Order: sequence, then C-alpha cells, then structure tokens
Amino acid sequence: MKYSSYSYDVLCLVGELRFKQHRTRKEIADALNERGIVASERYAQSLYERYQTLLAASLDEHVKQSLAETTAQNGGIILSMDGVQPEKGNEMLYVIREVFSGTILAARNMKSGAAAELRTLIDPIIEWGYPIVGIVSDGQVSIRQAFESLLPDVPYQYCQYHYLKDIAKPVVDADRKLKMELKKSMRGLRDVERKIEQTEKKEAEAARTNDDEIPDSSHVAAETTVLSEAQVAKGYVAAVRALLLEDGEPPIHLPGMLIYERAQAIQASLARCLTKKRASSPSGSIQNFQ
Repeated sequence: MKYSSYSYDVLCLVGELRFKQHRTRKEIADALNERGIVASERYAQSLYERYQTLLAASLDEHVKQSLAETTAQNGGIILSMDGVQPEKGNEMLYVIREVFSGTILAARNMKSGAAAELRTLIDPIIEWGYPIVGIVSDGQVSIRQAFESLLPDVPYQYCQYHYLKDIAKPVVDADRKLKMELKKSMRGLRDVERKIEQTEKKEAEAARTNDDEIPDSSHVAAETTVLSEAQVAKGYVAAVRALLLEDGEPPIHLPGMLIYERAQAIQASLARCLTKKRASSPSGSIQNFQ
C-alpha cells in the first residue's frame, strides 16, 4: 500500500478488530504486535483512519444498491443507531445500520454523544434521498433527540431487545435470587469430592495389600463395584459443578431457571441410579459407596 509499510490485508485486519471486535487503539496495537506486525498505538490509529477513508470510498455503490433493493421490496428503509464503548475512557463508536438488509451505513468514533454531534452522522444518510419509514434505537436520549429533530414525522420504536430487557427486569431480579439460593445449596460439593477421593484411595491401598495374598473373587468383585460407583459419583459431581457455571442469556434464557430444571433432571437420574442399585444388591448387604 502506498505510503505504508504494510499491505491492504493489515488494513482490513485493523478494520475488523475495530468494527467487529470493538477493540481499543491499544488493543489493536497489541494484536498487531502479537502477529509480528510492529505497530505503536499512534500507528494503529493511523491505519484505522486509512481504513475509514477506504471504507467510505468503497461502500458507496454497494450501500446504495442495497438501499435501492430494500426500498423496492419494503417501500423504504428503517434506520437503527447504537453506541458501543469498548473500554471506559475511550471514545464511543456509533453505528447506523439499515434494519431490513443489515447493511452498515455509517460508523464513527465520537468524543461526545450529544444530539448535535449525532446529527452530523445521520444527515448524510438522509441526503441520499431514500424514504425512511422507521427508526429503531436502544432508547439513549441523545439518539432519540437527534432523530426527532431531523425526522420528526418518522415513527420511532424502542429496540425489542432493550424493551424486553427492561420489562423483564423484575423477573430477572427474582431469577438472580433463585440462582444464588440454588448455588448455596450446592456448597457441599467439595465434601462429596473428598469422600470420593478417600474411597478411591482406600480401595487402591486395599488392592496393593491383596496383591501379595491369594486373590479372593468376592473381594475383587467388591473392589470393582466400589470403584465403578466412584466413577458414577464423579460423573454426577461434574454435572452439578457445570450448573454452577451456568450464566444463561437473560432475559431470554434465565440462569436460575436453567439451573433449577437441570438440577431436577440430575436429581431424578440419581434417584433412578440408586433404585437400580438397591434392586440389584443382595438382601441385607450394605451399600459400598454413598
């Protein structure tokens, strides 16, 4: 690439790190250096600015073609605007997207998210002349004010995800309490693991002792049974431990309810396992592992 030490593939990588992964300038520089591309924060910023220039120049025809097709199919376009702050203290990245096609129409770093500044990002899109039939945003006041001042007669809708997130807040809060209570009830998990380890250690020592003696088929069978039960118990412990890591995706998938439902399934499976064990054990025998 002219006036640069690197080719366009590096420039594309910088664009992906910024727009797709929302990396900061420092994180972009670190990622480049990890790949053997020597770059300071300042040089990473320079590459990013070049990427923006090329992006603006190359996307015009593609974007306009996409908007023309969308307008023909739907009678107009719907604009969506969102702000992303990769890390505190860094500039906010504002992105405008066409909802029907998913096409990115504009993206810019802004030091301020004031309505006046946001209008400078929206204005060029309005000037393209495509009919705008709707607006969607996350409810940020300045975004709503910017659109309202430029497109006062266009219907505005609160983003469905953010709307659902807000109305589901009482349910999410209750689910969070359920999750905490369920996790408290599983605090004895480490004690169960210790018992399994002690049982395995005890059986291993007994096996070493029996190596010097005449093998007794009943002892061998008992040891095998105990070790098999220990392995089964380990499986149940692993399943329960996995529940502790469940975060779900609230408000759609509530972690507390997921943990509760899966814990019930584990409990039912364990009950069936113990029932089978009792049915197969000789009358009057003592359980080997509990």
